[in-house]
Amino acid sequence: MITTTGLTKVYQSRGREVTALDGVDLHVREGEVFGVIGQSGAGKSSLIRCVNLLERPTTGTVTVDGVDLTALAGRGNRAGRELREARSRIGMVFQHFNLLSSRTVQGNIELPLEILGVSGRERSRKALELLDLVGLADKAKSYPGQLSGGQKQRVGIARALAGDPKVLLSDEATSALDPETTRSILQLLRDLNRQLGLTVLLITHEMDVVKTVCDSAALMRRGRVVETGTVGELLATPGSELAAELFPVTGQATGPRRTVVDVTFHGEAATRPVISQLSRTYNIDISILGAAMDTVGGKQIGRMRIELPGQYEENVVPVGFLREQGLQVDVVDDEDAPLDTQDPTPALVKETAK
Repeated sequence: MITTTGLTKVYQSRGREVTALDGVDLHVREGEVFGVIGQSGAGKSSLIRCVNLLERPTTGTVTVDGVDLTALAGRGNRAGRELREARSRIGMVFQHFNLLSSRTVQGNIELPLEILGVSGRERSRKALELLDLVGLADKAKSYPGQLSGGQKQRVGIARALAGDPKVLLSDEATSALDPETTRSILQLLRDLNRQLGLTVLLITHEMDVVKTVCDSAALMRRGRVVETGTVGELLATPGSELAAELFPVTGQATGPRRTVVDVTFHGEAATRPVISQLSRTYNIDISILGAAMDTVGGKQIGRMRIELPGQYEENVVPVGFLREQGLQVDVVDDEDAPLDTQDPTPALVKETAK
């Protein structure tokens, strides 16, 4: 649904060039919720603004729903008719709501419909329908100043849906909200994704957002995508930075001649008592050094760091038992362990940052 190829964005600042995007290749499948995560300055906001051409890319292409938006951009600063029509199929939700204080809630939602030339009666019908969809049917005549932050963001989402978009872009839409409101907005985005078949691309710096709502994710650093894949692929990939951030575990060996391994649980394996089975089957004492478990996409997923007695060559069979149960097992800092302790997973696209 969304593809960027070789996307670059260079800004001029005080006589020097600043590269915000450096050859970004990204692919978002139709109907998924895709999160782009990274620290401040990683290029996330520049990326999402280039996707709908609010920022013109310096080089590269942006394709949305089969339409090459960069080919429609032209050379002038103002968007032409074809680009405006293409943009109308892309909704945008902003961090700070961007509502007009002089307009009612209904009036704010009707604004993009006015710009599209929709008749007054149809605008009113559509706005009230969308307010009901986002749970604010009773706030049509209220003004933004009378709403909470979460309610304002729901209005912003309703406004973004006014043109019946196929794609919804969210630029840090929950970063100004408290945790409880954030959860409700994320649940709304997921519900809209399922009910309307929306493809959602969201920008965030919060791992909990990715964990709560995303099907796939990408990690950005210094204007580049350094890792991308579905959440399941990430968790099944040895050395994945995103997986480690999503489910962080720590802990060091309690003494010499110990094997420390990280075990990733997902799918049916997450609900089985695999560690206790391992202990009983091989009559070994297992220490749990750390664990992180959560529910992602309605499924329990997590990672656990455990310690086995003896060096790696003494634990080849127990480690093999864990892998036979469908678990991802990575040996942590054991000089005797083989470098390739797990079959590589080709589904994850990973690139070393330059």
